[in-house]
Amino acid sequence: MRKFKILILTLCVSVISFAQQTPGDKQTTAITIEGATAHLGNGDVIENALIMFENGTLTFVGSANTKIARKGTIIDAKGKHVYPGFIAPNSTLGLVEVDAVRATNDDDEVGAMNPHIRSLIAYNTESKVVESMRPNGVLMAQITPRGGRISGTSSVVQLDAWNWEDAAIKTDDGIHLNWPSTYSRGRWWLGEPNVLKENKNYAKEIQELTNYFAQSKAYNANKTAPKDLPFEALEGLMDGSKKLFVHVDNEKGITDAINFAKAENIKHLVIVGGYEANNVVDLLKENNIPVLLQRIHSRPNGDDHDYDLPYKLATQLVKAGILVGLENAGDMERMNTRNLPFLAGTTVAYGLSKAQALSLITLNTAKILGIDDKVGSLEVGKDATLFICQGDALDMRTNKLDQAFIQGRNISLETHQTELYKRYSKKYNNK
Repeated sequence: MRKFKILILTLCVSVISFAQQTPGDKQTTAITIEGATAHLGNGDVIENALIMFENGTLTFVGSANTKIARKGTIIDAKGKHVYPGFIAPNSTLGLVEVDAVRATNDDDEVGAMNPHIRSLIAYNTESKVVESMRPNGVLMAQITPRGGRISGTSSVVQLDAWNWEDAAIKTDDGIHLNWPSTYSRGRWWLGEPNVLKENKNYAKEIQELTNYFAQSKAYNANKTAPKDLPFEALEGLMDGSKKLFVHVDNEKGITDAINFAKAENIKHLVIVGGYEANNVVDLLKENNIPVLLQRIHSRPNGDDHDYDLPYKLATQLVKAGILVGLENAGDMERMNTRNLPFLAGTTVAYGLSKAQALSLITLNTAKILGIDDKVGSLEVGKDATLFICQGDALDMRTNKLDQAFIQGRNISLETHQTELYKRYSKKYNNK
């Protein structure tokens, strides 16, 4: 009996030690941040800034020299920096916990055409991966499904919540389409050479998409047939309530995707990946199409590409007048999402200003996701989703957060990783 009690106590302590941090309480007292350098996210920077927010909403953003009464709790942030919360698009945060454990994997649905699959209801707010984003300033994410030709519908969440209903900032913001590849590799497991070759089924796969959209339009025109959830989900692309996020990298694919969207009368198109988007900037500008650029800490895809093309691609597109946001999808994408600010920082070394780089993960992304009325910049009337940093948040050496707020709530920056860091620091420091 004694051994049983010890076992139960050990299990309880383990659960408590590694539990998700409790979401912050709703803001009840006004908060004033004074003296910091405020990076607004819209290109402006205010030295010696004054920021005030109540009930989760920014009520004043300006100079600390302004003669105005300070309200509530006053935070002296002299010598520090304030930023809007960073936004991670095209992310599978909360959909997979441990890749090797199938029961924790819920990012890919069976089948090829799944526009009706909603990633939001599978989002796990208790994820330890999710909580590890916040100490780097990543406070929001677009939760995106994977797999198939049409993966499903994404939603935008804030990363400190009890459940997915509380987390949602914008539900069902868009449908994700994996554009057919113009090239394929040989099936080495069948003895074929593992080299790129033309995809002979490319035209056929596009025609299948065209037929599928035609069937959807016919169904939604009268809806007299038995209820069809996939077809109904596509209706939002036609009436403009949803955006179509096309995952495509090569020049021909991007061009064909744009022509497909125009032919189908899709009102809002976003290119995700866009590795060769610099070759079609005129077409993108002409059709006012933004790009969520692939992870820039990557090697070039082609043997004849510049060795630093992934690093300078954001600069090329921004200078061409394209609305650009950064994503961090790739190998280990969920864990690497925390490094999003450092991807933005890399673009500064390749031609962007710090203000432009910051916009790639704040206001630009908010505009692309359709949430710029709420977040993305420090402006009166928007959500008080922001953080106080000891230094430059785009530099991994100085990205050290003191406090963070989501919708005015003072959130925890502790994670299982910070707990382990403190634990082992004490072990070695006490020797």
